Amino acid sequence: MVKSGQITSVEEIFYMGKKILEHEIVDYLYPNLVEETLEVSSTQRMTDNGRKAQFRAVVLVGDMNGHVGVGAGKSEEVKPAIESALKNAKRNLISVPIASTGGHKHTIPIKVVGKVGSVEVTLKPAPLGIGLVANEVTKKVLSAAGIKDIWSFSRGRTRNTYNTAMAVVNALDKLNRMRLQAEWEAKPEKKPEQVSS
Repeated sequence: MVKSGQITSVEEIFYMGKKILEHEIVDYLYPNLVEETLEVSSTQRMTDNGRKAQFRAVVLVGDMNGHVGVGAGKSEEVKPAIESALKNAKRNLISVPIASTGGHKHTIPIKVVGKVGSVEVTLKPAPLGIGLVANEVTKKVLSAAGIKDIWSFSRGRTRNTYNTAMAVVNALDKLNRMRLQAEWEAKPEKKPEQVSS
């Protein structure tokens, strides 16, 4: 459906209640995605043959216009781990509704809280010109999503890059699960009843 032109954005895929199963779909729809490696760390696990060392990569993708994704990948070498994480990040791409003030799209519409593991991130809308008041990982995720102004508060083990990035994505994804005021149907106002004296 993507190749034939029936689907032109990931929002249409989400609206149909489907998931992105192939990273090539995102490559086709958004060819100018920005990619950034957030972390490469070494992991070890014990096997019958001894310790097995692997590299874990955390990669961030975004188009700076309302789409962002975070993914992790493991491999025995760094480059394949990053490639695996990149594919995973593209499959995890989400749509972020960005609120506008005075014609400038710059912040989120309402306060949201995201939690992954022990990390809890609270995001609040901010006025135009405030900038991203957040830690480094949160800043990178929000700027990749195209958000320019925000107030944030995080707690838990924020040194864990993957959990922090996923908590931000989790908070932003909650905006897709609620109806915003702009989508509410306008209800006619009731006129106050006249009291006869």
